[in-house]
Amino acid sequence: SRRRRRAGASMRTATRTTTTTTATATRARRGTRATTTTRADARGRRTPRARGTFEDDDAGARTTRARGDGRAGETRARDDAMGGARRGAGAEDGTTAAAATASAARDDAGRRKTKERRVLFGVPMSPEVYAIALVYFVQGVIGLSRLAKDFYLKDELRLGPSETAMILSISQAPWLIKPLWGFLSDSVPLFGYRRKSYLMACGAVGCLGWASMATWVDAPETALVAFTLGSLSIAFSDVLIDSIVVAKARGEEQGVSGSLQSLCWGFVAIGSIVSSYFSGSLIESYGTRFVFGATAVFPLMIAGASTLVQEKPIVETAQVSSEGVLSDFKAMSGKLFQVAKRRDIWAPAFFVFLWQATPSAGTAMFYFNTNELGFSPEFLGRVALVRAFCALGGVALYNGYLKRVPLKKMFLWTSILGTALGSTQLLLVSRMNLELGISDKVFALTDTAVLTVLGEVSFLPVLVLAAKICPEGVEATFFAALMSLFNAGGVTSEFLGAGLTKSLGVTADNFDNLFLLLSICLVTGLLPLAAINLIDEVKDDDADDVESAQKNA
Repeated sequence: SRRRRRAGASMRTATRTTTTTTATATRARRGTRATTTTRADARGRRTPRARGTFEDDDAGARTTRARGDGRAGETRARDDAMGGARRGAGAEDGTTAAAATASAARDDAGRRKTKERRVLFGVPMSPEVYAIALVYFVQGVIGLSRLAKDFYLKDELRLGPSETAMILSISQAPWLIKPLWGFLSDSVPLFGYRRKSYLMACGAVGCLGWASMATWVDAPETALVAFTLGSLSIAFSDVLIDSIVVAKARGEEQGVSGSLQSLCWGFVAIGSIVSSYFSGSLIESYGTRFVFGATAVFPLMIAGASTLVQEKPIVETAQVSSEGVLSDFKAMSGKLFQVAKRRDIWAPAFFVFLWQATPSAGTAMFYFNTNELGFSPEFLGRVALVRAFCALGGVALYNGYLKRVPLKKMFLWTSILGTALGSTQLLLVSRMNLELGISDKVFALTDTAVLTVLGEVSFLPVLVLAAKICPEGVEATFFAALMSLFNAGGVTSEFLGAGLTKSLGVTADNFDNLFLLLSICLVTGLLPLAAINLIDEVKDDDADDVESAQKNA
């Protein structure tokens, strides 16, 4: 029994010892874990903890790692964002640089395209330049009707040389008041525009005039009105397109400006050559009314060209009053009158007027060529073609060799040569050319070629003179006024020729006094030389004034 009590006590003691040992080991383990947790926490949060359970320590460790990982993630995110921003900025810079390079490449390609495809007569082509070229082409090709007018008045209306000359002269009246057309377009805008609307109207007026000739006109009075409408269309559009050329040439270098003028004159020449080639053959094949109908199409090209003109609409702040327009007109007229009173201006201008106003027998010679010599419209079209080419030759001759000759000497010798060479027509009228073995057609072609070259050589000094005497500040307006004065001299020449033709009894069938008529015209052509000293007022200080004269013309 005592042995059983001692064994139970020993078992209880062993159990307590085991329990104590286990508790001690447990506390030791807890202490070790707590120390480890404290160190780990000290590394993570730098906040020491004295004790805690294993679950708390593990949760704290996980929280600390999560926070550390979160901060590390935030740091990496910021780094990635900054790197992305830098990469984005670099990409944007690259995109900008690429865009600039592409833009420069497009500009270079555009310039190359302009040089390769859109340069004509040295002028970069644009819609407005196309409009300029088109209007000048119409000015040349409208000559298609010139021969048709002569044949219509002669054959269909049965008019004589003097009546025909009178109608053709009066119909040129719109060319005598060119400054008025310029003043009207500058002072009275039409539908909000100063150029485009008037060009459109010019096209409509010209089409109306020539369409009337093609359809219902059958009397001298209505023919005169229709011819005048055609002249108005071309004269007014000439003033408008000249103002557009001046505006476009302003600010450009001299080479571009000169090239623009070459383009203008080149298209006039092309139009003249085209119309001369077809004018006679179309009359012979289809009649004069067909030619008038074809001519009616060309003014529509002027109307179409108006849509290409780059002009901003005018915003009117006040209505244009008739009093204001009249006041502006009086101011312009007074200014021109003040300038024209100067002797160094009116004296040369008066000489040129006299030089242009001597009588002409051109209409009488047309009747002689067709009724007496039997020249057909087709042959006269060839003569007109020769005249067009020779006119270009005359311009080249003057620009190449004669532009440095003093004006006084040019007027003197061209007058003398004109009389001498013009006298060859007396051989044709007297039929002495046949005795010399020269046929009528060969003589007519040769005579036309020589006289046309001389005519151009003698007319260019007129342009030069006009450019020289234009005072500064009113160049464009005064040049237009001078050209109107010179055109008036040409109309006066036709009037005097018509009067002489009638007084001498030269008709469509009677050419007995044609020799005398030609002789009077040739002799009177020398009379203006008595006033040639009026040109002494002009200084020959610039041999290249022909270029500026051609620009203004």
